[in-house]
Amino acid sequence: MEFGWYHEFHRQVEGQSDADAFDQGFEQVEAADRWGLDVFWLAEIHQQARRSVLSAPLNVAGQIAARTKRIKIGTAVHVLPLNHPLRLAEETATVDQVSRGRFILGAGRSGNPRGYAAYGVPYSESRERFYETLEIVKKAWTEDQFSYEGKYHSFDNARAVPRPYQKPHPPIRIAGASEDTFPILGKLGYPLFVSVRSGSLMGLAPDLKAYRDAYDEAGHPGHGEVYLRLSMSVGDNDKRALEEGEPSIMAGYKSLIDRLEGSPNARRRAEAEEVRTATYADVLRDKVIVGGPERVTDRLKELEEGLGIDGILFELNFGAAIPAEVMMRSLQLICEKVMPQFK
Repeated sequence: MEFGWYHEFHRQVEGQSDADAFDQGFEQVEAADRWGLDVFWLAEIHQQARRSVLSAPLNVAGQIAARTKRIKIGTAVHVLPLNHPLRLAEETATVDQVSRGRFILGAGRSGNPRGYAAYGVPYSESRERFYETLEIVKKAWTEDQFSYEGKYHSFDNARAVPRPYQKPHPPIRIAGASEDTFPILGKLGYPLFVSVRSGSLMGLAPDLKAYRDAYDEAGHPGHGEVYLRLSMSVGDNDKRALEEGEPSIMAGYKSLIDRLEGSPNARRRAEAEEVRTATYADVLRDKVIVGGPERVTDRLKELEEGLGIDGILFELNFGAAIPAEVMMRSLQLICEKVMPQFK
């Protein structure tokens, strides 16, 4: 199983400067590289100044490439409809070159309409723009010159410089959230990102079945890779981990209610009331993994068997209130005690 850290470069405390938030994030990824973590995943967050400074993940990815030796660097997810496809192809290829083939493109549409409004892009266009941008990026990565005539972008004998280090191109994984997306991505044959904020971890099973059924029917090789993003916190023992995690996790779910109610995804809007009434016991049972190394390992093995996941993207600071030293102890325990049970 692949282990990756999903990171938002949070503002750890109210009023933390941009520079301090970046410094803290870079220190954490350098530690992850030293401790042998597989992947460091960068979010893309717009118009949420109190939450995150990570609005330009590819710039940050380039810095990470220069500061690390072996860890893979991915986006989770890059919001394709808000990017010019040719520039995106060139910037991602640049990160792949300077990292010597350590880049993974995780792509999605995002469920945050505020980011689209700020960029002047109607969210109603997000699906069409996403697939058009993805098609152009792949052409730019793999063809010496290319032409393209689309609804939103047109190119005549364009060229992307540089080309990616990896051939034919870096791996691509795509986020699925809306119910109708899963069979589409299965038919197209892309590895899948899934996550749980509302709903339950094991409740993903029907969506993953729809994805894999479509994947198999299309004749793609393998079984259809699935990578699960989830909130996780590991302590030296269960009691300590549960106590340390509760304030931040429950604050995270409280702040999630507004985002669910304003989501363009109907299923997420419908889940807002369930999140509103959720207790910490409910969250621990259905949505997150918290505990000592043994408890966390057992829970991950249940998910590996029940959902057939190929990897996780753990989030160590849901709610943005877990102290940095607690996060780093959690990361160390994951790398030293949990990961070896899956390798």
